[in-house]
Amino acid sequence: MAEQGLRERKKQATRRMISDVATGLFVRRGFDAVTVAEIADAAGVSKMTVFNYFPRKEDLFLDRHDDRLRELEAVVRDRPAGEPVAVAMRRYQHELLAARHPLSGAIEGVRGFWSVLESSPALVSRSIEQEHEIAAMLAGVLAEETGDELGARLVANLLTATLTTIYHTSVARIIAGDDLARVQADQVAVIDRAFDVLEQGIGPGRDRVHSDG
Repeated sequence: MAEQGLRERKKQATRRMISDVATGLFVRRGFDAVTVAEIADAAGVSKMTVFNYFPRKEDLFLDRHDDRLRELEAVVRDRPAGEPVAVAMRRYQHELLAARHPLSGAIEGVRGFWSVLESSPALVSRSIEQEHEIAAMLAGVLAEETGDELGARLVANLLTATLTTIYHTSVARIIAGDDLARVQADQVAVIDRAFDVLEQGIGPGRDRVHSDG
């Protein structure tokens, strides 16, 4: 068991090293200008090794997706009995923000990351695919739990849209030049506002965009 754990840690370290090397090249030269062969050479591994860890070049840059899927699945499956899924997701989003996790969108380095992403149609397309994969995963878990496939798909899509909106709100402000500390402080209210709308639904009067402030 200890040997198995050591192997897994080594694999994760190799994966992280390859991704870090690739990201450095992408930031300096642009995603489309860098080949997988160049990444392998810079990382000191074979091209096949790169593909063993990252079947798609885009995932070398968008490398947190698998972790994201596992974490979101755990949020749903491991929440307390009877707790609404939106409550669990709200808590998770606040935890990401408090930890200054990259997936919170409210961290240093967002400008550089987003500049690389938006400069590549392949990365933009892959990021959209990843959102669809999150929604599909959540729909599957919720359908398994409730037996209501239609309701599960609807809730999963709403949750995914909520998470995406929260993330992009902070990213857009940072790119626009807003103070990072202020963005981070304001994101607490953004998270709660987003999940309030999700939990309460459109309802009377909510068919118009408005602010409670």
